[in-house]
Amino acid sequence: MADEMKPAAPAGDGPRSGGDRPRSGGRPGGPGGPAREGGRKFFRRKKVCKFCVEKIENINYKDYRLLGQFVAESGKIVPRRLTGVCTPHQRRLSVAIKQARNIALLPFAGRIA
Repeated sequence: MADEMKPAAPAGDGPRSGGDRPRSGGRPGGPGGPAREGGRKFFRRKKVCKFCVEKIENINYKDYRLLGQFVAESGKIVPRRLTGVCTPHQRRLSVAIKQARNIALLPFAGRIA
């Protein structure tokens, strides 16, 4: 009779309840998840270092056109996870960009418009 007096606990009120969300890992179309309806699964190509592929030994601070490819519109140095440049070349690249900024070949900040 004591069991009849207790109210039933509502579903999904516990500390780790999943609710109505699916138990699969990730978003739809993500790794391991189903592809979007009517669309193809996204394929991310492995990024390769431009300097290693073109066998550029030294990164010259005077080559502002090359360095400009690795500076964002806001003036920031683009991180290697976005550019695909390897770690040793990214270090040399950032030093060259900073040298080019100091002698006014590259801007410190982006355009304020």
